[in-house]
Amino acid sequence: MGGFFGAVSKRDCVLDLFFGTDYHSHLGTRRGGMAVYDREAGFQRQIHNIENTPFRTKFEGDLGEFRGCAGIGCISDTDPQPLLVRSHLGLYAITTVGIINNADTLVETYFSDHGHQFMAMSSGKVNSTELTAALINQKSDLVSGIRHAQEAIDGSCTILVLTPDAIIAARDRLGRLPVLVGQNEEGCCVSFESFAYHKLGYQDAYELGPREIVRLTPEGWETLSPAGEQMKICAFLWTYYGYPNSNYEGMNVEVMRYRNGEIMARDEIQKGQLPKVDFVAGVPDSGVPHAIGFANRSGKPFARPFVKYTPTWPRSFMPANQEVRNQVAKMKQIPVPELIQGKKLLFVDDSIVRGTQLRETVEFLYESGAEEVHMRSACPPIMYGCKYLNFSRSNSDMELLARKTVQELEGDEGQAHLDEYADASTERGRCMLRSICEKLGFDSLGYQSLDGLLEAIGIDRDKICTYCWSGAE
Repeated sequence: MGGFFGAVSKRDCVLDLFFGTDYHSHLGTRRGGMAVYDREAGFQRQIHNIENTPFRTKFEGDLGEFRGCAGIGCISDTDPQPLLVRSHLGLYAITTVGIINNADTLVETYFSDHGHQFMAMSSGKVNSTELTAALINQKSDLVSGIRHAQEAIDGSCTILVLTPDAIIAARDRLGRLPVLVGQNEEGCCVSFESFAYHKLGYQDAYELGPREIVRLTPEGWETLSPAGEQMKICAFLWTYYGYPNSNYEGMNVEVMRYRNGEIMARDEIQKGQLPKVDFVAGVPDSGVPHAIGFANRSGKPFARPFVKYTPTWPRSFMPANQEVRNQVAKMKQIPVPELIQGKKLLFVDDSIVRGTQLRETVEFLYESGAEEVHMRSACPPIMYGCKYLNFSRSNSDMELLARKTVQELEGDEGQAHLDEYADASTERGRCMLRSICEKLGFDSLGYQSLDGLLEAIGIDRDKICTYCWSGAE
């Protein structure tokens, strides 16, 4: 995924930029960067690898060298950024969040002549932010260039541009990620997460619409290009990615998660499918609020049979190497034997993607003395890898637990009946649940329905992207 923060002020805003960007560290673990503009010193920029050391630690030493009244920062799970770009549009810094699925086609279409070249990363791929800047530079002004990039890119691209005069912020074409503006007496900021600027003394001022472009100065903000009518904001912002005290489209993340768990329990009770358990628990940490809602509605006590050991591994994301990721997940899990031994437990997780770590969690619980382990997913079965953001991206959809199970059960024929497999009320749906239970060792398994999830989010369902569950564009 990735996160971003920008600030423009009548005073030096380096500390606001530093803390605001750091507050997006839950959204990525690969690269962090900041670019600051000062009228005397010009542009200053720094990028660090944050795979093994948090953003804050890596950038603390840079603070004494930075000065300026405007800046942008990012946490990136993809490319090193922000970039400094010099073109006929002037010198500016740019950072992006999103995915460009048609990067090779764009390079071939627009930049195949001998006058263009791109710096290749170690993977051989083009830096997405550099490609976005190249698309912007095809036009005669930044706004026209950003609109051109928004239309040309297949995927999504949220953009922050820092110029000597202002910050220009552009939400991606279908608003898959949020862009929020905060304001105080001295200036404005722009952020992915609203809580990041609340802690810095900014108040909610504005939320960009899909494809909207705004210009921020210390005096305020103005719309340079209006919002589009169609929106497809990512539902995983509420179920998993978003920080608990953030709001998107007026809906708080933590409130949604409580309500989501309540709806799951309500529906199980109505169907007579609620198992007899001693405790309801959340798979830490993102499953916990869903589990609290489930416990509140079901009347079953909430407990924490195991906790994460975070002093050594504080980050919410895991290393890229699967073997290391599995070992880290195992090392994090610290049991509370008194809440496990001889107990029947129902766990709620935010989602079930590949299931590898979940299987090891269940084995760990049984090894710790659990009598029964029931599992609930706070969202429907994931059938499609995300092609708009970074969630559940895979080399193949067949890496996803639900799709892999369908293939094992019915081969290619099953792939034509994914809607039935995702519906627990059908024979195919029940068959998939039984198969996953046998494979991962659950005593029972349940997924939140798509209708239940959308009910919990509570905004117009036509404005929410559900591609990873439904395959609907």
